[in-house]
Amino acid sequence: MVDPFGRAVTYLRVSVTDRCDFRCVYCMAEDMTFLPRRDLLTLEELDRLSTAFVEKGVRRIRITGGEPLVRKNIMHFFRQLSRHLASGALDEVTVTTNGSQLSRFAGELADAGVRRINVSLDTLREDRFRSITRWGDFGKVMDGLDAAQKAGLAIKINAVAVKDFNEDEFDEMIRFAHGRGMDLTMIETMPMGEVGDERHDQYLPLSAVRADLSSRWTLVDSDYRTGGPARYVRIAETGGRLGFITPMSHNFCESCNRVRVTCTGMLYMCLGQDDAADLRAPLRASEGNELIGAAIDEAIGRKPKGHDFVIERQETRGTVARHMSVTGG
Repeated sequence: MVDPFGRAVTYLRVSVTDRCDFRCVYCMAEDMTFLPRRDLLTLEELDRLSTAFVEKGVRRIRITGGEPLVRKNIMHFFRQLSRHLASGALDEVTVTTNGSQLSRFAGELADAGVRRINVSLDTLREDRFRSITRWGDFGKVMDGLDAAQKAGLAIKINAVAVKDFNEDEFDEMIRFAHGRGMDLTMIETMPMGEVGDERHDQYLPLSAVRADLSSRWTLVDSDYRTGGPARYVRIAETGGRLGFITPMSHNFCESCNRVRVTCTGMLYMCLGQDDAADLRAPLRASEGNELIGAAIDEAIGRKPKGHDFVIERQETRGTVARHMSVTGG
């Protein structure tokens, strides 16, 4: 699959649910209305849709939510996807999770061929963790990290940089992650969905964060890539990797190789645009994949050059109405 700008699309993010057991302040409103369960694709339909993308050249699939591990019987889906790993059709299946369910599922994920996970964790202070997640249990996440490492899963910590909230913890988070052999990636907040706060009050440009860190750490540029948008440095003092995902201050659209499918079968060609293609209708209209394949091809032909996100003190532009949890990050 090649888009109008010559970019090969080889990376699919699949949201299996819009539900989550946290209510992170940059992602969701506290009082969320979730999709009726009848609107969601079944796990069998998600598998069939993922398989159609694999047949078209997707080499990496990331399972997201919401919180993907709260979806009932989700391990059945991972076990189904594992056949593509065994055949060599897929290079990897990965997961983005808040860590709350890892104590239950880390071993099963490893057994299904998952080798690498991302865990969203924005603070190491229990009071702040409760504040930013609203409902989260810090202890369960720490137990989940222990379980994931015991199962042999490589872990990357994803931390959203939030102004006047966690910027005084970045040194501590580097020492924590690298001390346990985990990567750390920092992410700029994006204007997606109504969350009850002004985005420019949350926004912290990572260019400023990197400059500040450089005054205390030796940051060595690295060509390490995982297939996603993060750009990495190695910290000489720890030997660990630190990634930066900068959709606002320095977007990475020119190299975008990703599309996203929601739990209702909507295909978004860009996280920051509203244009989407309905794959649920062709999925349910035929037992074969011809209609799905044609719908995917048509949608890839509309993949835009990039997003229009802008956050400034005076205004926030390029906002999309759907919450991050709907599209899957």
